[in-house]
Amino acid sequence: MTKPPLTLYLAAPRGFCAGVDRAIKIVEMALKKWGAPVYVRHEIVHNKYVVDGLRELGAVFVEELDECPPDRPVIFSAHGVPKAVPAEAARREMVFVDATCPLVSKVHIEAERHHENGLQIVMIGHTGHPETIGTMGQLPEGEVLLVETEADVAGLEVRDPERLAFVTQTTLSVDDTAGIVRALTARFPKIVGPHKEDICYATTNRQESVKAMAGRIDAMLVVGAPNSSNSRRLVEVAERAGCSYAQLVQRATDIDWRALEGIRSIGITAGASAPEVLVNEVVDALKARYDVTVEMVETARENVEFKVPRVLREPA
Repeated sequence: MTKPPLTLYLAAPRGFCAGVDRAIKIVEMALKKWGAPVYVRHEIVHNKYVVDGLRELGAVFVEELDECPPDRPVIFSAHGVPKAVPAEAARREMVFVDATCPLVSKVHIEAERHHENGLQIVMIGHTGHPETIGTMGQLPEGEVLLVETEADVAGLEVRDPERLAFVTQTTLSVDDTAGIVRALTARFPKIVGPHKEDICYATTNRQESVKAMAGRIDAMLVVGAPNSSNSRRLVEVAERAGCSYAQLVQRATDIDWRALEGIRSIGITAGASAPEVLVNEVVDALKARYDVTVEMVETARENVEFKVPRVLREPA
C-alpha cells in the first residue's frame, strides 16, 4: 500500500539543554565514583525515560532527604532545593552534590541580593513546581510572594509597594511572563527586575522554534513529560501561534493517530529534558505510516556547556 506523503518539520534547537545534560552527568559520575546506590532527591530532570535509565544504573529517587541513609551520597535535582535541604544534609554529615542548573542558581542569587537590599520579592512561577519551591525556599517565609497569572497581580498584598523586586521561574512561557511583568510594573512602577532575563536561553529558543513552525503545519508533537514545565509550555505556544492541533507525547506509543488523520505536515520538537533517542523514536513511527520528507527549522544554535562540580571531576 502506498503511504500518504507527510512533510515533517524538525525543530532546532530541541531536546536537552546544558543544565539537563550537566545534571544527568552528575548522577552518572557519582555512581562511577561512589558506586550504587546513589540517592537523588526528586527526579533529577523531568523525564521518565532518563530517570528509569539512571535507576537501572543504581540511582535511587526519593522525594525527601529523610528517605536517604546518612552513609550514602545524595544529589539534589536540576530544579534546585530550598536552603534548608543542604543545611540538613550538612547537619547529618552526608555527602551531597548539588545538580541545580546554574541558571536556576542565578535566580537564587538574585533573590538573595534583593533581600539583602531590603526588597520583598515577587516570584512569577507555578505553584508546587520544584523550581518554584526551591527558589522561594532561599529566603525566610513571607519574603517571596508567588504569582502565576496577570490576575494574581491585582490581589498582591505587599509590605511596601516601593520596595519590591521580581524574579521568574526559568521554564515559563515567554509571552505569558511578559504580560505578568507588564501588570507588575503597571501596579508597582518602582519594582526592580533581573539584570538579565530569568527565563533560560533553552526555554526561549525552543519556544521561538515552535513559533516559526506553527503557521505552516497541520499538527505538532512535543516530546516531553507531563510534569515538565518547559515541555507543556511548548504545546501552549504552538496552539497560540496558530497550530490547530498540538500533543505532548512521552514516547511514540503515546501518539494519538486518529487525531492525525488527514494531515500533510507535522512539526516535532522536544522539551529541554527529553533525550534525542525519543525524538528519533517518534520520527521512526511517523516514517512507518507516511512517506516522510524531513525539513529542519533552525532558529538558533546553542553551544552552552556547564561544568560539573569539582568533587566529581577527574584529577588533572
